[in-house]
Amino acid sequence: MNWKRKANAAVRELTGFQITRVAKTGPGAKSGAGPVAKGTGRAPAVAAADLVRPPADPETDRLLTAPIFILSPVRSGSTLLRAMLNAHPMLHAPHELHVRRLSVGLTTPLATRAMEALGHNQADLEHLLWDRVLHRELVRSGKAHIVDKTPANAFAHRRIATCWPDARFVFLLRHPASIATSWHEASPDRRTPHDAALDALRYMKAVERARGDLTGLTVRYEDLTAGPEAETRRICDFLGLPWEPGMLAYGEQAVVQKGLGDWKDKIRSGKVQEGRALPRAEEIPEELRPMCRTWGYLGGDESR
Repeated sequence: MNWKRKANAAVRELTGFQITRVAKTGPGAKSGAGPVAKGTGRAPAVAAADLVRPPADPETDRLLTAPIFILSPVRSGSTLLRAMLNAHPMLHAPHELHVRRLSVGLTTPLATRAMEALGHNQADLEHLLWDRVLHRELVRSGKAHIVDKTPANAFAHRRIATCWPDARFVFLLRHPASIATSWHEASPDRRTPHDAALDALRYMKAVERARGDLTGLTVRYEDLTAGPEAETRRICDFLGLPWEPGMLAYGEQAVVQKGLGDWKDKIRSGKVQEGRALPRAEEIPEELRPMCRTWGYLGGDESR
């Protein structure tokens, strides 16, 4: 009725929300994806794992060729590495993009059937969206290869590898206790040292799972700061690119000035300085000791 439309328009104008009819449930309800919540700013949930599959036609379905992903825990030096890589004339390493959080909603049965007729499910459409967003960013940069360093990507490494079968991966490690300390210091009012260690450990475990599942190059933060030329040369060799001296003068690149936190002064100087001293064995929290051993910081497995 007209009065309902007018009332809804008034509510929308005053609050930014809008009243919608609740979908029917139970017998007789129509199948298909539910509607997107209006006024919440929330997108539909990303596709379920059982929908994820490689591109049916890689040459047509993907615009990117061999994108590069840095998989690392939080506070492990990924922003520093991003700045160095972005200084290479062939590498575009923007801020964290979080493309895996971009979802596609099929809000009506007709839309679902139409996409199915084209051979697409929700995961396929999300992959097309992710690829397009990254490709647009790369084209606008004028460079040849894109690098994404979002730490949370470690939790979705299998899906990323499925979306881009030719993706290349760089695993960035740091002493687990140093990561936990830095994570606490980043927001001491939000996380106790113990909570920071447990939260950071989630990322470390995700990165370690990715190292077991994927082929890639492992780089250590401590090596990167102590010998930046050797490590950036090693990364360039892995990527099949010529090494560029400008990677050590990354502070001249305006794009890296955002989000670098404690590295700003070091970037202005154009020099990489070593970080904090490694913690002594007795300073390592008990919950981090197994990961320290796995990563070779406390004896045990020295694999890289």
